[in-house]
Amino acid sequence: MASVQSSPQVVLVVHYLLFYEVVDDYVARRAEFREEHLRLAWAAHSRGELLLGGALADPPDGAVLLFQGDSPTVAEAFAQADPYVKNGLITRWYVRTWTSVAGEWAQTPVGPTGTVQAVSARRTDCL
Repeated sequence: MASVQSSPQVVLVVHYLLFYEVVDDYVARRAEFREEHLRLAWAAHSRGELLLGGALADPPDGAVLLFQGDSPTVAEAFAQADPYVKNGLITRWYVRTWTSVAGEWAQTPVGPTGTVQAVSARRTDCL
């Protein structure tokens, strides 16, 4: 009996950026909620949902978090559960789909001549 080898699984990676706009005294007020916020962020990272996140600097007037998934739901759920949002440090948040084209983690790799770049070994262990 011949063995059947499974073909490699193709994983559609969609990136979502979660943008936060913050209150004027955000840096002074965040200390009380920071530990819970960081626990939430690292838990999302360990599930493969959050790739990067952090506050904007000079001035510290917002934050950006990069998520991946098959819908914006993971980013939206993060914002809804975030103690910064729940406690009024975030004045506005929104999620945008991000079409990434360059780099190892690019959603749609495109070369400088407009050709699709080959991705030799796209990692899926963090999905």
